[in-house]
Amino acid sequence: MSPRKKVTLAAVVCLAGLFATAMPADAFQLITPEEAALPAGPVPGFQLRGSPTRRPNVIVISPPPTAGVLHSPLNLKLQFRAPGGAVIDPNSVVVTYLKEPAIDITQRITPFISADGINISQADVPPGKHQFWIELKDNDGRIGGTEFSFQVVK
Repeated sequence: MSPRKKVTLAAVVCLAGLFATAMPADAFQLITPEEAALPAGPVPGFQLRGSPTRRPNVIVISPPPTAGVLHSPLNLKLQFRAPGGAVIDPNSVVVTYLKEPAIDITQRITPFISADGINISQADVPPGKHQFWIELKDNDGRIGGTEFSFQVVK
């Protein structure tokens, strides 16, 4: 092989590696750059009925709330908990990307939602602050919800 072909082959391999690290083949696009560019929206709220300790809740496992700035792709793992032996209804889960206007991303992440939580490996998100609202219901009809956010850098 001539030196010129070796350099060309090396350049192709190098570029292939660069593109592979930009977005892994198995990465899931959680948020598009166009969505991320929208202005931030308000955090919704809801009226809690009954004791606040008796409502289902969401625990952010990954990225941990104290993680600081992150790089994409990242693992997004949320755990659902329902009180008193109740079970979360996966069909009741609604995830909203808090932008103006708000963007319901529930349909795109439905394959990752279970009664136990949400688990997305290799979630691709553009740089910026990403804020979400998640609302859910258990099989006893109790409603819970929480806001969570994370910051991504290039």
